[in-house]
Amino acid sequence: MGPVTPTDFTPWLSLFGGVLIGLSAVIVMGAFGKIAGISGITKGLVGMVPGLTGPADRNWRLSFLLGLVIAPVAVLLTTGNFPVQTIPTNLVGMAIAGLLVGVGTALGSGCTSGHGVCGLARLSPRSLVAVLTFVAAAVVTTTLVRHIF
Repeated sequence: MGPVTPTDFTPWLSLFGGVLIGLSAVIVMGAFGKIAGISGITKGLVGMVPGLTGPADRNWRLSFLLGLVIAPVAVLLTTGNFPVQTIPTNLVGMAIAGLLVGVGTALGSGCTSGHGVCGLARLSPRSLVAVLTFVAAAVVTTTLVRHIF
């Protein structure tokens, strides 16, 4: 896989990004009464049930997900560059990682945004356990990738 280079420490950009993520979570909860968890938003969009979920539910979910895809294009238009990708470009490895994340979010009833941002803010014990679990898994995975493989 080759050597992994550390990511630059950018406290102000990180703080600003965190504020935007938190603000989006507040807007989704205030406007739609829903948790801004990406896996739940996607699952709700893909698993739309005619008669139980209507166009309004579909529209906000689709808009939210499109915003995630359009954001890098907005960065390109304002700065002249796409955001720098700091993850490996090994497509097989990324596909396996994505599959594992998908299975994990299904088993854990949510993802980092749903549990980590929204669940912890609501003082959810289940979200605390989920966050501790995926932080521990991230530490182990990072240690293995950087020092063993």
